[in-house]
Amino acid sequence: MKVQVERAIETALLTDAEIERNVLAALAHGGRPDLAVQVVLVDDSTLADLHARFLGDASPTDVMAFDLGQEGEGPEAEIYASVECAERVARQRGVPPARELALYLVHGSLHLCGHDDHGDEERARMRAAERSVLDGLGWAPDLAPHDE
Repeated sequence: MKVQVERAIETALLTDAEIERNVLAALAHGGRPDLAVQVVLVDDSTLADLHARFLGDASPTDVMAFDLGQEGEGPEAEIYASVECAERVARQRGVPPARELALYLVHGSLHLCGHDDHGDEERARMRAAERSVLDGLGWAPDLAPHDE
């Protein structure tokens, strides 16, 4: 399997097969369909700790992606997604939590493909890519902005 799933937090939001499907679709869209990825579903505090350790920012976040730059045995990249954040934000936005988590997985996968979201133009391209992938997977549109 190109996508390995580790659950540091128990959730029934998405099955392993659904996680794999979302990640592979985003990687294909971004031009890296053969990348071996490990997805780790975590809680808010775990992701905040990673955010602080690797980016020097202790604030909570939804997803982080790491290109490990290796080939061969084991994953070439990792995606850490907060299930707690997906559940909380989904309630606030009025969308299914599974869709919100799928968005995080797609977003992290697109980062691994070189997409960025720091500038306005880059963010617009990232949002368009996210919509394209999620639409292609059959997820209902979420028209509310994510950049508040």
